[in-house]
Amino acid sequence: MEPKDQTPHINVDYFEDLTGDIYEPSQKGIEGEIGDRIKTLREQKGLSVADMARATGFDEELLSQIENHEVYPQLGTVIKLSKSLDAAFGRLLSGAGERPYAITRKKDRKTIHRSTSRKGKKPLYSYKGLAPEVAGRSMEPLIVQLEESAEKEVSSHEGEEFIFVLFGTVVLEIAEKSFELEPGDSAYYLSSTPHWITSRQGSATILAVIYEG
Repeated sequence: MEPKDQTPHINVDYFEDLTGDIYEPSQKGIEGEIGDRIKTLREQKGLSVADMARATGFDEELLSQIENHEVYPQLGTVIKLSKSLDAAFGRLLSGAGERPYAITRKKDRKTIHRSTSRKGKKPLYSYKGLAPEVAGRSMEPLIVQLEESAEKEVSSHEGEEFIFVLFGTVVLEIAEKSFELEPGDSAYYLSSTPHWITSRQGSATILAVIYEG
């Protein structure tokens, strides 16, 4: 029997500089901008934290922790908060943008955020936006570095999602089924379907495109 060809079916060299370690020490503190944006929009609309809690179903303690940079929200949480604030998801995530298009070079540094669990505040994943300059965008393309996590936080929200695995092995649990995705594998699903995604071991990197709906 001939040995199995181990040649990658994607050009990994192309992605090397784009991915790497997404969360860089020199970028610390940037993720706090999400909490600042949420608080600013809430106050502009004359809403209290209690009002936000009633509108979203999140408890007041979690919302206060997000605004105070003690917990960094997951993407599904940001989408729900954006809906309650009548704001575009991308505006909360990485700013409103001012251009009709974006050309993203892999060498360019982009806005970097990280998400943590609600309970242990353990890092779950880090991500950077690939088109924060585009105004009025409905899709949000991201490079996401997933961390291995046994703490399952299932997400369900409006919209659609597409993911493409670049490095590592990703575990996707959706509609009560579990899938292991390898580099080159992809998945597309309605975000309203309860889902959870994590790295199977160590870190994994994916390209994710989120449409908020």
